[in-house]
Amino acid sequence: MSRLRIFDETRPQSPLAVIDEHAAIAAELGNAGVRFEQWEASQQIAPGASQDEVIAAYRGDIDRLMREEGYQAVDVISLAPDHPDRATLRQKFLSEHTHSEDEVRFFVAGAGQFTLHLGGKVYDILCEQGDLIGVPDGTRHWFDMSEAPYFVAIRLFTNKEGWVANFTGDDIASRFPRMAPAV
Repeated sequence: MSRLRIFDETRPQSPLAVIDEHAAIAAELGNAGVRFEQWEASQQIAPGASQDEVIAAYRGDIDRLMREEGYQAVDVISLAPDHPDRATLRQKFLSEHTHSEDEVRFFVAGAGQFTLHLGGKVYDILCEQGDLIGVPDGTRHWFDMSEAPYFVAIRLFTNKEGWVANFTGDDIASRFPRMAPAV
């Protein structure tokens, strides 16, 4: 189940609010300028599906976002708990950073935790299958996939070079809860 926890940036031990109803999460994040939607596949996606098959299943929503927001590139990233570089990949995303373009991820399968640092608050969003999150450019954030990652995600970019991070140097991410592995 998707979940949003909101913290004061100085109090990582106790959330100010916990929301687990999708429409309420979307409304709260929308107030902060963050897109949060649910998508459904137009066709069944089999385990091990190719990038082309995954994109084809969501082509209508992908095309809509590309028209609305000017995205130029789309790809699929997939990570499993037995991936040999999972620890290195996880560490790459755990420090607070920004991007010069929106970061848009749609979770086809599995889960990931986006944490946003906005206006003195920290928004911790557990995204699961069917969730799309659009983090606006310049937003301070980090991402966790747990010690045993499992997700398949569609990524949309305005920059054809893909994911380029600008690290803030702030250690705030180390003070907030990490994603627990799926049971």
